[in-house]
Amino acid sequence: MATTPFPSAITATGLSKSFGDHVVLDGIDLDVPRATVFALLGPNGSGKTTTVRILSTLIRADGGQATVAGHDLDREAAAVRGAIGVTGQFSAVDGLLTGEENLQLMADLQHLGRAEGRRRTADLLERFDLLDAAKKTAATYSGGMRRRLDLAMTLVGDPSVIFLDEPTTGLDPRSRRTMWQIIRRLVAGGVTVFLTTQYLEEADALADRIAVIDHGKVVATGTADELKRQIPGGHIRVRFADAAGLDAAARVFDGSSRDDEALTLRVPGDGGVRSMRALLDRLDAVEAEVADLSVHTPDLDDVFFALTGTPTGTPTGSPTGTPAGNPKANPTGARAGADTTEPTTEKETAR
Repeated sequence: MATTPFPSAITATGLSKSFGDHVVLDGIDLDVPRATVFALLGPNGSGKTTTVRILSTLIRADGGQATVAGHDLDREAAAVRGAIGVTGQFSAVDGLLTGEENLQLMADLQHLGRAEGRRRTADLLERFDLLDAAKKTAATYSGGMRRRLDLAMTLVGDPSVIFLDEPTTGLDPRSRRTMWQIIRRLVAGGVTVFLTTQYLEEADALADRIAVIDHGKVVATGTADELKRQIPGGHIRVRFADAAGLDAAARVFDGSSRDDEALTLRVPGDGGVRSMRALLDRLDAVEAEVADLSVHTPDLDDVFFALTGTPTGTPTGSPTGTPAGNPKANPTGARAGADTTEPTTEKETAR
């Protein structure tokens, strides 16, 4: 029987990082299963990008332990870099080169042989629907095409773990959904994706598990549905055929709110089968005629606001420090960009 080489793609225990007197990460714990999408959500400056930069070996943590692809982050940093790819917030594509040349450059940096580099380039151009534009300079590409090329460049080294730091920022809805399809295919092929995003619908659509980080602490983890169930506000909206039905129903549902003009009653509930059955039984008992009903549950926007107290995209505040690092000096298999609200003044790029 085949054995799994490592049970989790990423683990972190007590991970901490400070820049000067400002604590960016305050002892976070993470566990990311293999071949899944794990989304890290949080306001600007909450520590998302710092987490990615630590786990991708661009900067060192001050404390805690972590493993990536089965390798210890401190003792086996080179092995970690060989197993990962990182696509940052900002495209690292060279606009003066063609799409094909960008991929061939990455193959050279990965020390692939000429024949293997050509094979890998041709395969990625086809997989990312870039064959027709392969000979065109990347400067002529649309935003969606540049992001596809950017991700394709990350895959030249065939990583088992990919960090995607806000990969669809600035893309139109169609291009964003194209990226979602690509990410799903990667995971179906066994790749683990660690995603940071401020598009909560993106996390809802893609993530197998989600962690919410705020002021350097993980404040909640779970599936999207599990997180939504933690937040009050779910209800069933019932519209009645007449005012008499609304009056009768309002008398039997404590805590409900009514709209006489719309003939509707808002009844707190999670919308599960059991609560729906109980609601309909009580309405039948008072002979209230229902015209229609709908279930409303909290979405991830509600979760985000409830857990962080911050509307989506609002910065929590952080200083402007500059961690040590040379953005051109790391010829490895990872690439990373930095959230401008977190402590950095440069875009580190590692491949």
